[in-house]
Amino acid sequence: MHARLRGAPHGRWRRGIGQGCLACALIVVFRVDGAPLPPSPRNTASMSPLEGLLYLELVVNHRASGRVVPVQTAGGRYRVEAAELRRVGLPVPQDSEDVVWLDTMAGTQVQYDGGRQRLLLTVPPDWLPEQQIGASSIFARQAARSSAGALLNYQVYSRLPNKEGADTAIWNELRLFGSGGVLSNTGIYRLPQGDGRHAASGFQRYDTTYRYSDEERALTVEVGDFVSNALAWSRPARLGGIQVSRDFAVRPDIITYPLPQFSGQAAVPTTVDLFIDGYRSSSVDVAPGPYTLTNVPFINGAGQAVVVTTDALGRQVSTAVPFYVSSELLNPGMSDYSLALGSLRRDYGIKSLSYAGWGASGSYRYGLTRALTLESHIEGASDMRSAGVGAVFALGSIGTFNAARSVSAAQGKQGHQTTFGYQYANRLFSAGVQRSDRSADFSDLSSLPARYRAGRRSMQANVSASLGVVGSVGAAYLDVQGQNAHRTRLLNVSWSKPVWGNSSVWVSANRQLGARGWSAVMQWLIPIGTRDTLSAGLERSADHRMSRRVDYQRSVASEGGFGWDLAAGDGGYRRAALTWRGTAAQLEGGVFSYGGEDTRWVGATGSLVFMDGVLMPANAIQDAFVMVSTDGVADVPVQYENQRVGVTDASGHLLVPWTISYYSGRYEIDTLDLPSNYRADDVEQRVAVRAGSGYLLEFSIARAGAASIVLHDASGAPIEIGSRVFGDNGQEAVVGWDGLVYLEQLQPRNTLRVERPGGRQCQAAFELDIEREEMAQVGPLLCR
Repeated sequence: MHARLRGAPHGRWRRGIGQGCLACALIVVFRVDGAPLPPSPRNTASMSPLEGLLYLELVVNHRASGRVVPVQTAGGRYRVEAAELRRVGLPVPQDSEDVVWLDTMAGTQVQYDGGRQRLLLTVPPDWLPEQQIGASSIFARQAARSSAGALLNYQVYSRLPNKEGADTAIWNELRLFGSGGVLSNTGIYRLPQGDGRHAASGFQRYDTTYRYSDEERALTVEVGDFVSNALAWSRPARLGGIQVSRDFAVRPDIITYPLPQFSGQAAVPTTVDLFIDGYRSSSVDVAPGPYTLTNVPFINGAGQAVVVTTDALGRQVSTAVPFYVSSELLNPGMSDYSLALGSLRRDYGIKSLSYAGWGASGSYRYGLTRALTLESHIEGASDMRSAGVGAVFALGSIGTFNAARSVSAAQGKQGHQTTFGYQYANRLFSAGVQRSDRSADFSDLSSLPARYRAGRRSMQANVSASLGVVGSVGAAYLDVQGQNAHRTRLLNVSWSKPVWGNSSVWVSANRQLGARGWSAVMQWLIPIGTRDTLSAGLERSADHRMSRRVDYQRSVASEGGFGWDLAAGDGGYRRAALTWRGTAAQLEGGVFSYGGEDTRWVGATGSLVFMDGVLMPANAIQDAFVMVSTDGVADVPVQYENQRVGVTDASGHLLVPWTISYYSGRYEIDTLDLPSNYRADDVEQRVAVRAGSGYLLEFSIARAGAASIVLHDASGAPIEIGSRVFGDNGQEAVVGWDGLVYLEQLQPRNTLRVERPGGRQCQAAFELDIEREEMAQVGPLLCR
């Protein structure tokens, strides 16, 4: 190869050189006798175009606009329509001339790129539109739904007979729901057994409430029994009446508290990377101009953000910014409110219907700035009035401070309350303190009648820290002084640390200040597999008595089955319990012994759902649920968020009892094992369900009435490929190989019309059993 290259004929080189010289001569002749040559391509950007009208793409700060606009050139100057400049984001005043000479715009640099037919503009970054980068909600909102139905939750507990007798208690919750809201009633029925001298019998009602939520306005209305909404420095009260309140729980897509924002300017197209506490949170491309970065993860507490910008030339700038996020603050301009009016509830849990006097309560919060949220609260009753104002402040990156002042007047006596506190938290450390001082005559709704009046003073403080290999430590202090000047002060310290494997050790010590001695508990938790846990504990009382305890637990698997709990300790302590959970209920039973006294008990927990004309048992439904319907088709597998949850029953239904309300969950059915004569219009749907209700999610599955048909002509040969087939119900299909055609929606008697190439037509008729499970094979049919 090398020899051949070196030994190439010299004649070829001579001819090449001669042709090259001829070309040079022609160029020289053209340059002398003809028009001047255009500039070299590499110098085009620095040269001015010929004067006149050109059509060029505008490029602003190295970012192509994609707009080709007319540009008038004269003497190295450039003139562009004002409207075109506004379209690419330049701040051209509305009252300016229709056409603007670019050299009259101070701070603007202009360059002509003749090779690519572009006009390059460089302007100050603050001229360009500001960019908001980041979502204003956690996820896209989907309106929640609710179908008509009823639900009964129940919990049965029965203590088996012993020397104190026996009793059975049945707690229940009945809900009626639909698109118009949820009506619920809760209570407990006690049924004594044996002599039952120590147990009250009969039904005890707790709450009866109608609830309706307007998602568009994030508004909830409650009628009946409810607990009034309260602020951090006020106390709730039980009322029977009506309450109207802002309810952000029905709009989980709304971010109510201010998240950090990072602003900057980009002179050229730039990539911005955001790191939160060392972890990259996002990476976005920004156009030239000012920008504000709001796509910060939804965190709470203190942290440090590092913003790294990389421009189109590869230059990097890193900026570290500390921040603090508190969910106690409201976004600027956002409000939160609650207004309640009704009769004060008395003897709750003792009497079913006990109301006395009227009461009213109202709260209002408003986000004035990103760092300041204002609060107010009023209450009133027949002989009591109270009002207060407060605020939550953000103290930069060092935490939040809250303060409030309330005054009251009741039975001619004035009272006041002062509350203040401080909170701080970061990934490794948290601390907080809250103090409230009340005068002896301060009153509010929860203190009526006077015997329920709160203590004179309360203070609580806590601190916790993660110390790496040392473990985690915490301490809490509680100081309460009652109306009778009795003071209680409690101190708690704790320490926990993972040890070998997945096991961990936890120690907690408590002391009542002013009294003698500490009480302490030490526990060692040892996970065994995925469901079993062995724990061993040692307890010391304040009077120096020691006790030991060992506990072995097996939790019930999420899909159901058995679980148990076995424990033994000093003083004759024994406990054994067995749990079984199925799709319809959870059953429990056990025995407890201490000091020679035995207590044996059994229980059951579950629910009954009535919807779509069927009554279905299920495990207890705490929030919302979905009933999947497959049009009566049984044994269809159902998945929720890619997790199999079961198969439909004989009526074509499956209950998913643990749906999260207002969350748009994905439900799927698996049709792979369905008979070939079935068709599903949809196999995947997303739905959000209202709180406390259920939704009937229908997947349409029906017999397709399908058949694979072979068509032959009068001579017995297959009908030609491409022939068109028309059925009685408007079906259309095309004939494939060997005269094969597939049709659906067929009837017991069918006639097919076939249009063959060349305009010829023929017909074929056949009968079909449309109730069969598998797709029918028909033919060959003669088409005449």
